[in-house]
Formats: sequence, structure tokens, C-alpha cells
Amino acid sequence: MAGGQERILRGRIRSVQGIKKITRAMELIAASRIVKAQQRVQAAVPYSEKITEVVKDLAVGGAGGDLPLLAGRAEVKTVCYVAVTADRGLAGGYNAGVQRATEGEIKADHLRGDQYVIIPVGRKAEGYFRFRGYTLGQPFNGFSDNPTYAHAREIGEHVIDLFQKGEVDRVELVYTRFISAGSQEVVLRPLVPLSVETIAGGDGRPTPAGDGPTASYEFEPDPASILDTLLPRYVEARIYAALLNAAAAEHAFRQRAMKSATDNAEDLIKTLSRIMNRARQDSITTEIMEIVSGAEALGGDRDVVSAAQLVDIDAMFGRFGGDRDGAADVVGGDRDGGGSVATLERDDRESLAAPVGRFGPGTADATDDGAGPDGWDIKGNADSMLFHTTDSPWYGRTKAEVWFDSEDSARAAGFTRWDERDRNDTSTDR
Repeated sequence: MAGGQERILRGRIRSVQGIKKITRAMELIAASRIVKAQQRVQAAVPYSEKITEVVKDLAVGGAGGDLPLLAGRAEVKTVCYVAVTADRGLAGGYNAGVQRATEGEIKADHLRGDQYVIIPVGRKAEGYFRFRGYTLGQPFNGFSDNPTYAHAREIGEHVIDLFQKGEVDRVELVYTRFISAGSQEVVLRPLVPLSVETIAGGDGRPTPAGDGPTASYEFEPDPASILDTLLPRYVEARIYAALLNAAAAEHAFRQRAMKSATDNAEDLIKTLSRIMNRARQDSITTEIMEIVSGAEALGGDRDVVSAAQLVDIDAMFGRFGGDRDGAADVVGGDRDGGGSVATLERDDRESLAAPVGRFGPGTADATDDGAGPDGWDIKGNADSMLFHTTDSPWYGRTKAEVWFDSEDSARAAGFTRWDERDRNDTSTDR
């Protein structure tokens, strides 16, 4: 494999590993926040249910017959949609579900000839609808994952003001209702004007109206004034419940999306690692074939392979934890310690165990007891620079310091045959 290609794959693997760490952290954070968000939803239910009960009893008793928030318009010309989404992405299809539901209602209104205005709650809703040219009202951003009652009051006061001024004739609330960590649904609830039939509890589910008041109350001052005060609080309570449900649903969607992203990152890392390892194996095989082919191209009965090439082979096998059996090894060198070469016999390519002594190819250094390789019977004396064959009278008395496989090897190493020394040399050093 080309070095550049391997670096690219390694870089991709590192990048995916970094992304995997981020998605895993986001998954754990979202999972921990689901529990807190669900607790907040449950904590808000008693207040919502109680104010719903009182408002329903007052409305059924006829206390608010002429109140603006209970009086529907004879003709609906403009509809306001409060679309609750998240401020951030990476939450799967959470934002898209609310956006599609809102667009579907707008298309239905368009067929009826009604006008519309969208109040986006969350940056994702604002960015989506603004980019597509929809008519937007005042946006509310920055609190999607941790809403408070003050945020709900701000939104409620705004939509009630729009309705009382006659700018809109109906207000619909579009949000994602949290059922459980594995189940959420996008719901569309009428918010203003209110009706006895659609008065809902804290979780946004319609509660059927009874035949009459369920309790007898004495009011101070009159019931109409109390209902006029409670209705805005009831609208705020419904918006607050919707915001809490949406926050819990957002965390649930994000936890599932980040888990899926983490799993996909693991699969991608495995795939990239497999591709890189396969390519490296192919590259090593190609390099070995090139070395062998180059050695054969040198011709003759012997192939000469440079030591540098053989070291490369050794390094290749070492990277994968393998051995060098059957591979080339450095088996030669010159007397001065220069660049070594290896000779590969064509008929004996698998056996590369020939020793190499300090005097070059065909020589072997004697062991401490003077022994040499099997089959090598020519002794050499490094002091006298003489070599002795088996017919030498000094053969048995000479302790070998170096062994030779042939007389040619001994002569190539600079040694002289014992019986070829100058006859006038009277030294006893043999």
C-alpha cells in the first residue's frame, strides 16, 4: 500500500474514533437527562389537573359564557400555530416530526382559504420555517431542554394577546408528547379559544366533560371574575406541560440517535481497519515478489539480493508477528564490515542457514572449543593467515580460529595454503 493511502485510512479511523467518543458521551448525557425531565413532567401534573378541574367546573356551571377565551369566533380567518421544537439538532427525527405536522395543517388551512402565522419555539423551528418563507410571529428560543414556568407564561401571554386583539382567530399547539423513553408522539392540541369539550389535563389528553359541576363551590367575588383570572393561568399550565413533554421527548430522541451513531461508528471503524489490513497484506506480497523477481533478473546460477532489501523483508514479517522461514536473510559481508550481501542458491532456496564468519562468505568463526559447521573441514589460523587441509601435518595440532567450506573461500579471505608459504619462512606459527 502506498504510504499516502495508508495515512488517509489511519486518519479516517482516528476521526471516526473521535466522533464515536463524542456520540457516546452525548448518549449517556441524554439518558441521564431523560429521568430528570420525566420527573419534572410528573411533578407538574397535580397543579395542571387541579386547575383543569376548577376551570372545567366553572365553565360547565355557566360562569364564563361571555369570556373572550371561551367564546369562539364565528369565522376563522387566521390560525396561529405554536410549534415546539429543540434549540439543537442531533436528535433524530424529533424536530422533523413537529415541522411536518405543522406544514400539514398549514396546507389544509390553505385549501380552506385560511391565513396562518407560526410562533416558533426553539431555534430549529425558527430556522426551518424562516428558510422556507413561512409567515412567522415572535420566536421563543434558548430553553428547549430545560423550560421553566416563566417561559410558559411568556408564550401564553403573547398568544392570548394576539387572540384578544383579533390578530388570530384560533391558536393550535404542536409538540411531541412524551409517553415513555421508547415512545413519543407528535400531537396537535387546540389552545385558544377554550371549550368545555377540549379542556385537557397536564399531559395534554382530552378529558370528557360531565353533565354538570362535580362539586359545589362558593365564590368570592363572582365566578365569572374568578374564571377570567384562572383561564390565562390554565393556558400557561397547558403550555408548560407541553414544554416539559417536549423536553423529555427531545432527550429520548437524542439518546436513541446517539446510540445509533455510536454503533455505526464502531461498524465503520471495523470496515476501515479491514480494508487497511487487506491492502497492507497485498502490498507486502507485492514487495516480496518484486524482490525475488529482481534477484532472479540478475541472472546466473546464483541470485544476489541486497541486504537492505532483506532487512525490509524482515521488517515486513516482524510487523505482523510472523517469522522469516522461507524468506531471505542477510548471510554475507565483507571483511571491513561494509554492505553485506546474501547469496540464494537456486536449488536450495528454502535453506538459508549457512553461517557467515568475520572473513566474509564461505567462512565461519570457530566456537570456544574450536568446533566448526558440519561438513566444513578446512582450518584457518588468523595469526599466521594459513589454512590447513586434512592432509596437512599440522592439521591435528592446529586449533581452528576460522573454518572454510572450500579452498577458494579461504583464498578469497586472504589466507595461504599451509604448503604454499615461502620455503625460507622458518616461523613455527602454523
